Amino acid sequence: MSMTKAMRRDWDGRARKNALHYIASWQQEWDLDAFLASGEEDYQRLVLPVLQRCGISASGKAMVELGCGVGRMTSSFARRHQRVLALDISAEMLSRARQIHTEGNNVLWVRVDGVDLACLASGSVDFVFSYLVLQHLPNKKLAFDYIQEMLRILRPGGAFLFQFNGSHKPTMNLRGRLAWSVVDALWSSKLVRLSRATASILGLDPATAGRSWRGAAIDPDKISELVRSKSGEIREMSGINTPMTWCCGIKRFFDLAETSRTPSGKERRLWHVGRVI
Repeated sequence: MSMTKAMRRDWDGRARKNALHYIASWQQEWDLDAFLASGEEDYQRLVLPVLQRCGISASGKAMVELGCGVGRMTSSFARRHQRVLALDISAEMLSRARQIHTEGNNVLWVRVDGVDLACLASGSVDFVFSYLVLQHLPNKKLAFDYIQEMLRILRPGGAFLFQFNGSHKPTMNLRGRLAWSVVDALWSSKLVRLSRATASILGLDPATAGRSWRGAAIDPDKISELVRSKSGEIREMSGINTPMTWCCGIKRFFDLAETSRTPSGKERRLWHVGRVI
C-alpha cells in the first residue's frame, strides 16, 4: 500500500470513529455547535490578526482550505470569500462535511490524492490556508510538495497562511517516545493491525498509530528557502521552532509558462460554483 493510500485509510478510520475529536484533539467529545464555534474563534484568533498585520485582505473571490476535515473553519472562510474550495484526503471527512454544511452554495468539497493539487489551475485562487494538516504528513517531501502546490495555484499577489511543526524537540518523556517508536515502526512496516494492537496494549489510542498522525517536523529555514524559491514573499513567520509555526506571505509574480495554459475540463468543472464534488 502506498503512503497516500495509508494516509487516506487512517483518516477515513478516524472520521468513522470520532471525526470531531481527531480534527480538534484538545477535546475528547465535542458538541457540534461548540465545535463549529471553535472554528470561528480560531479564525478570529489565528487568522484575521495575521492577515491584518501583513496587509492582506481577509476577503476575496476564491480561496482554498487544504485539509478541511468536516469544515470546522470552512464556514468562516465562506462568509468572507465568494468561493471556497475545501480539500481533504478523506472521503469520510468530506461526507460528514456535506451532511453538516447544508446551507450556502459557495463551498466545493473535493477529495485530493494526498500528493498534489493537480485538479487546480496555476494562478487560480486568491488565498490558500492550512492548519493542523502539514504536521500530520508522514515525511518532509509531502509537506514540501504541498507548499509548492500552494504557491503554484495562487495568483500573483495572492496570499498564503499555513501552519507546520517547526520543532524537533521531544514532546513526551522517554517512555512515551519508546512506546510510540515501536508502534510507528510497525505501521511503517505495513503491519497496521499489529501496530494498532500494540498501541492498545500500551494504553495508547490505536487510531493515532502511525506516521499519518505524528508526522515530520520541518526546519523553518527550509520552509523559508522553499517559499522564496517558488515566487513567495514571506511577510511573517511566527512560533519559530515550535509545533505551531506559522508562515504568512504573498506570491510575488507570474510564471508565464505555467499560468497561461488553458484549464482542463476537470478544473473548469471544479470551479462551477454550487456543484458538490
